[in-house]
Amino acid sequence: MRKSLEETATYLTNHEEQSDQDIQEQIELLRNGSNYFNSLSWIDQNGVVRSLSPLSVGLKGEKITGVTKKVLDSRQATLTSPYIGPSGRLIVLMSQPLYDQNGTYRGMIGGTIYLQESNVLNDLLGNDIVEENGSYYYVVGPEGKLLFHPNRNRIGQEVTDNPIVQKLMEGESGKRKVTNTIGIPMLAAYSYVPKTGWGVVQQTPVSYIDELLTNNIQTLVLYILPPYFILLLLSILVARMLAKPFNDLANVVNKLASGQTAIVPRSQHWNREADLLTKSVRIAMSSMQESNNKLLQEATTDPLTEIPNRRKMNEVMDDWTRQGIAFSLLAIDIDHFKSINDTYAHQAGDEVLKHLASTLQSVLPEHGQCFRYGGEEFVVLLPHLSSKSAFGIAERIRVTVQNVRNPLGKTITVSIGVAEYPVHAQTAENLFRRADKALYQAKIEGRNRSTIWS
Repeated sequence: MRKSLEETATYLTNHEEQSDQDIQEQIELLRNGSNYFNSLSWIDQNGVVRSLSPLSVGLKGEKITGVTKKVLDSRQATLTSPYIGPSGRLIVLMSQPLYDQNGTYRGMIGGTIYLQESNVLNDLLGNDIVEENGSYYYVVGPEGKLLFHPNRNRIGQEVTDNPIVQKLMEGESGKRKVTNTIGIPMLAAYSYVPKTGWGVVQQTPVSYIDELLTNNIQTLVLYILPPYFILLLLSILVARMLAKPFNDLANVVNKLASGQTAIVPRSQHWNREADLLTKSVRIAMSSMQESNNKLLQEATTDPLTEIPNRRKMNEVMDDWTRQGIAFSLLAIDIDHFKSINDTYAHQAGDEVLKHLASTLQSVLPEHGQCFRYGGEEFVVLLPHLSSKSAFGIAERIRVTVQNVRNPLGKTITVSIGVAEYPVHAQTAENLFRRADKALYQAKIEGRNRSTIWS
């Protein structure tokens, strides 16, 4: 939920040209696409509700006050305790500050959970909040107020006199026997959530457990002799059925810890606790995988030209040499690039680099790959091509760059060095060095030419 607000704020910062209607559509898309929040809003720095989803809340154009205004003025990412919001509902507000590209505060993106209506907590904990055996969940905030409870009339109440709530407010997790507010003895397990300061409690009546035990004892006494072995086998079978989903999750976590690929099974468990735990692990793994993929993409892509960078080039070359694939390498350097920067400024130089990257991609054959090595130097890898064939492609690149229109409006030329694996070198590192020496030779011989390493 926090990530979705951060990404929305980042998107709006990077698209300042958007109108209020565009922002309204973006907020509508976020709320309908995620179902995290009951409502989403953009409140500007003056406290005016500029965009709101759903519009039926009826606060668009109004000026906020109270706790919501304090959150706005704090200019910080916030998760509030329960309070009565501008719409008159008991809510929890999660906010994300919004700045423009100049660092000017533009207000906040706020997502609200309506505590006494259907919300994300219902989705997580299930619609059958109280089971037939009397088991149920409730959630408390950091100040000891109920955020979720089977009895919606109790949501928002302060329950700091509850010994379990006291433990949760101290940041502890555990289990104990307690008596609930209507005098029923319960067995409770409670868990503290550090990132939000919330606590989740699950309670099962002691009477239900006692009834199960009593019935089991009576059955054993009545049928102790013949059914003994049958009951023993059934007990083992039931124990395995209970333990199987947790063992599966334990194996998944162990694989992740050892760096292996792991998949959480998608089958629905008849054990409700196991089913909830499986869903939570699946959500966490999906989020982690998405973050890893994004980080990997950023780590192997040049941010200026948006083509693969030197790290990705090394991965491809190492993979090809490990498989014994023959290929040629073109080391490409822009002639007199320093004078371009000195004459037209570095911004113009950046445009030239992006132009060259685009030109290279348009000229390359189907299986060729282009990389930015660093500065004004680019590398092209051509699988299954000899240096002679690669020289022809290098000449095509050189002539195209020389003749195609570019951002400077004047002729730009490149020098290219060519080397072939494994003919010219037995390792990827030496292959690049020899292509680079060929490039240097092309520079010495007058630039704007292609040279094969010899």
